[in-house]
Amino acid sequence: RLIAVFPPGGSVDQVARILAAQLSQQTGQPFVVENRAGASGVIGTAAVAQAAPDGHTLGVVFDTHAVNPSLIPNMPFNTLRDLAPVMLVGTSPMAIVAHASQPFRTFRDVLAAARAAPGSVAFGSIGSGSLGHLAMTQIGNLQGVEFNHVPYKGGGPLMTDAVGGQVPLSIGTVFLVNPHVRSGRLRALAVTSRAPDAQMPGVAPVAEQGVAGFEALAWWGVFAPGATPTALAQRIHEELAKALKSPVVAEKLTAQGMDLVGGSPEVLDRFQRAEIERWAKVVRENRIRAGD
Repeated sequence: RLIAVFPPGGSVDQVARILAAQLSQQTGQPFVVENRAGASGVIGTAAVAQAAPDGHTLGVVFDTHAVNPSLIPNMPFNTLRDLAPVMLVGTSPMAIVAHASQPFRTFRDVLAAARAAPGSVAFGSIGSGSLGHLAMTQIGNLQGVEFNHVPYKGGGPLMTDAVGGQVPLSIGTVFLVNPHVRSGRLRALAVTSRAPDAQMPGVAPVAEQGVAGFEALAWWGVFAPGATPTALAQRIHEELAKALKSPVVAEKLTAQGMDLVGGSPEVLDRFQRAEIERWAKVVRENRIRAGD
């Protein structure tokens, strides 16, 4: 059982289904994807944390996994204690995009407009406390500017308004925004990786547009229940690593804009701890709450 902690149709669901199909083929055992959505992934992740630690239940999570501990009070599990890291599947930069009718040509233009009229520049994200929301908040802190955040309930509603021109700027994964950039309805201004992204040729990183050293990556990970024996988690990791080496799997995941990592349980543990610490500081200093 692979629990996808977001609804069908999104990137977490797609990652889970791509991996499940390949794992079924590799092992000869059926892998079933179960969507348990809600509370930015908390409901599905709780189901993983509470499952038997026998290797038969795994969870596929998104970057909200590292934000939720500081954003959502009284979660029904301890993120670091009740879940066993298995694999950091991959990462992806986000992209900051503008509706084609907007005057912005680069992210430097956005910063200049925000400095000239504080709070006048609005941007949409997939929700309050999402990585895009926190990334833009941190950029604002670093640059001493204020953006006007417009939260949406997911990538679908955000893109509907972005393409329709109801929100002037948006931030989302390259996978989410790129079809609309390619269609010409949205203009890509920056990516949040330190280096340019091959999926968005010619688009400069935020770090090269006045916010030196900045990076914020979306990511996808696989976790098991916390009491899963280390040797069993390692065996599951090895099957997942084999799956990622399949050309079909690799092609499907990279087509989403994902940079494959295949990181070990130890790599995922270090990565999530650093992300939890980083975003907790942004949440705390800016008094961000879920649902704001």
